[in-house]
Amino acid sequence: MTLQQEIVGNAMQMAVVNLGLGQTVYCEAGKFLFKTTNVTMETRLSGPSGGGGQQQGGGGGVGGMLRQAVGTAMQAGQRALAGESLAFQYFTSTGGEGTVGFAGVLPGEMRALELDGTRAWFAEKDAFVAAESTVRFGIAFQGGRTGRSGGEGFVLEKFTGQGTVIIAGAGNFIDLNPADFGGRVEVDTGCVVAFEEGIQYGIQRIGGLNRQGMMNAVFGGEGLSLATLEGNGRVILQSLTIESLANALRKAQGGDKQGPTGGLFSTDAG
Repeated sequence: MTLQQEIVGNAMQMAVVNLGLGQTVYCEAGKFLFKTTNVTMETRLSGPSGGGGQQQGGGGGVGGMLRQAVGTAMQAGQRALAGESLAFQYFTSTGGEGTVGFAGVLPGEMRALELDGTRAWFAEKDAFVAAESTVRFGIAFQGGRTGRSGGEGFVLEKFTGQGTVIIAGAGNFIDLNPADFGGRVEVDTGCVVAFEEGIQYGIQRIGGLNRQGMMNAVFGGEGLSLATLEGNGRVILQSLTIESLANALRKAQGGDKQGPTGGLFSTDAG
């Protein structure tokens, strides 16, 4: 059954999901807004199996229960290591149609992505809001230099299976395909919201270790690196980064430590 949802609002959007009888949707803890009384809510440490929202069994008997417990602990541990919420909240309509509302945590847009089972989607940390129980949520660890330099901090959220997944970001979204721009685009590392499987995500240094390269890093406000997105597929970028929002709030409160350069000389008051 296709997830019936509507994204409403402007500066701070929310998703209103209409569930059919027995239909389940899950969200990351902290993204729930409201529900009708005929929708049950259950909090679990385990993610969906992709087969309708039931927890993975792992076989019968004590051995099966132990394997399930170990699998759940590994899932939770992986999410904790990635800085994600430990638990998911599951919502199921039990008496006819029901309604549930979800939202992100920053002023900005939301987007519903439709997965057909052929391509996974990757998103920045905290972009996930909610999904059908037929969509599997996972963590993709970025290796080496990409993880250390990128704004995603070693990890991306990964969505596989079939169904609808709802993501959120800051500011306004723009959709583009690197294939329409010569096969490659370079963006601020904090502007990447999500991209389809088949897009190569990487990090490159801004210029060389010369005078212009240092000018870009120190005064340009981007640091030493940019994110690169290559290939043929859909990419979603956001106009507002969490870092720029935090800097604006510190400045408004009289705690701006960034100074006039906006680059490597920026310091965090925290």
